[in-house]
Amino acid sequence: MRKLINSLVLIGIFFFSTNSFSYNSDPKIFIAELVTDATKTLGDKSISRADKAKKIESIALENVDIDAISKYTLGTIRKTLDQDTLKKYKELFKKYFLKSLTSRLTDYSEQKFEVLSAEQKTETTTIVTSRIVKSSSQPELIVEWRIYTKNPMKPLIRDLRVEGLSIARTQKEEFSSILNSNNNDINILFSKLEEYIKN
Repeated sequence: MRKLINSLVLIGIFFFSTNSFSYNSDPKIFIAELVTDATKTLGDKSISRADKAKKIESIALENVDIDAISKYTLGTIRKTLDQDTLKKYKELFKKYFLKSLTSRLTDYSEQKFEVLSAEQKTETTTIVTSRIVKSSSQPELIVEWRIYTKNPMKPLIRDLRVEGLSIARTQKEEFSSILNSNNNDINILFSKLEEYIKN
């Protein structure tokens, strides 16, 4: 099963900081602070891989709108599920999401990242555009962050687009394919998520 964060969009991991202070509520500065902090942390040789994974998980829980992403990626079938089944799905999705984030950690401290701009699309949504600067081992990549600001003091990440590829949409399409191939049996999707979580 394709990981939520595949080889292309795994770059999202190193934007999740591992320090416990609050970040600026301005979406552009919020992302800039995460970028700076995370690259320093993942390049810190004194921090073990396991500790980095734990810290990434805790910060992702704080700064990513996992609940909203889980609903979106399940699609309209969520409206047909009872509350217990939906609750089980959300719990599995959260574990799946966090496992995907921490499945591969790499030192990106040599990469150069720049936050380029921020555009407010709606009253509660801002798109922050950043890039990974081209290097001898990495082509330039444009990364767009969808930031949700219903609470203006607490921005949350709802999606990443890497060179136009949306993580959330890609995952939604994968889940839809699994469900469509199995007569919309949610238990098959549960099995796939549980298999990934355990491996």
